[in-house]
Amino acid sequence: MSTSSQLLSRRSFGRLAAGAAAAAGVGALGACSPGGGKPSANAPLRIMAINHVWSQAVKRRIGEFEERVGRRVSMTLLTSDQLSSSYNVKLNASGTDVDVMMVRALQEQLVFAHNGWLADLTDRVGDDSFAWADFQKAPRDASVTAGRVLSVPVVTERPTLYYRKDLVEDLGGPPRTLEALMTAALELRRGGKGIYGYVGRGQRSGAVSQWSSFLYSHGGDFVVDGRSAIGSRQALAAYEYYGRLLGQAGPPGATNMSLEQAMPIFAQGKAAFYVDADAIYSSFLDPKVSTRTVRETVGFAPFPAGPAGARPHNIPSWSLGINTFSRLRDDAWEFIRWAAGPRMSAALQAEGIPGARSSVWSDPKTLAAFPPDLAEAMRLNAERGLGYDRPRVLQVGRARDIVGRPLVAGILGEPVRPVVRDADAEFADFLVRDNRHKES
Repeated sequence: MSTSSQLLSRRSFGRLAAGAAAAAGVGALGACSPGGGKPSANAPLRIMAINHVWSQAVKRRIGEFEERVGRRVSMTLLTSDQLSSSYNVKLNASGTDVDVMMVRALQEQLVFAHNGWLADLTDRVGDDSFAWADFQKAPRDASVTAGRVLSVPVVTERPTLYYRKDLVEDLGGPPRTLEALMTAALELRRGGKGIYGYVGRGQRSGAVSQWSSFLYSHGGDFVVDGRSAIGSRQALAAYEYYGRLLGQAGPPGATNMSLEQAMPIFAQGKAAFYVDADAIYSSFLDPKVSTRTVRETVGFAPFPAGPAGARPHNIPSWSLGINTFSRLRDDAWEFIRWAAGPRMSAALQAEGIPGARSSVWSDPKTLAAFPPDLAEAMRLNAERGLGYDRPRVLQVGRARDIVGRPLVAGILGEPVRPVVRDADAEFADFLVRDNRHKES
């Protein structure tokens, strides 16, 4: 699931840039490593991954893959911070002790590509048996940097409108438009029942990924033709809308809320509407997390339409890439072919893990793992979705800080327009500097 944390911190970004020279000229897939010969048959294939339900499910099946390639596999599951630290150490040292890397295409792939740390998979995914065209267009496009396929998506997510069926039945069901969502949320907040009309992320950086769908549905974007677009009238309308929605219909202290603070408010039955990643839906069906009322009344709906229609994000939250310094790149690709292939994708989605292949979203057997209204919402959001939920830049964390500043002003009820004007100027300057880094 998308979070506000950046796998590679701004401090570590400097170290990443410094590693570019060491990685220059290295990127083609081959049988031998840049620094040595072919490894022995006893050398394990080393996989580093986030500790996630997808990784756990794959690790339980790893024996099947070992038999397939005749090589032992070492699969290490780490927290986000641990993964960040390990990548920094290993890749800055041109380490060969990691072969397959689980990465976020929208967070660190540009940095890794800039430093030459991800092998080019373009020719590999072109193999007909892999069926690259079967991957949803938005996640597939997010896997490409500078015209090269550098990762393969394995887990996807979209925003879902979570709502309380018992609270909206008199309103004609879940809102289909953002205008209707605003009206219903304000009405329920003012209804005197102690229920917040809406809850969502409001923390400056953490809110950006979820706000992106509101931005797109107002007809805006982060960047247009390489220039800042957050000062456009469409972006201003999206900022003002979200500020009013969360500021007037939401709980106090919303500007301090990211996923970890907002989700429990809905789970405990204190809010009528909540927009966040569909990957967290099981929390609202879990008696350890949610109240009985929420478990019995939670509904799932597609992202509502704004002035530009319903344009949610549909992103690859986690993808697989190959370390360009790996000495087992052929076996590493075999692992990706197996783990992201049609059969495994269908098996994992049937366990409730949203995949990236179009075929699994049209298979009733794989959709049966989800509540029917959620499955339909996910399918529609995937069809309509854009493949990014944050600016596609090298220094993602800094960009989110800038873009998120007007969100805070709106939630606090402050004039948004002057804050947007200042943020737009700052973001424009940031993009110039960020592009210079890309070219260096």
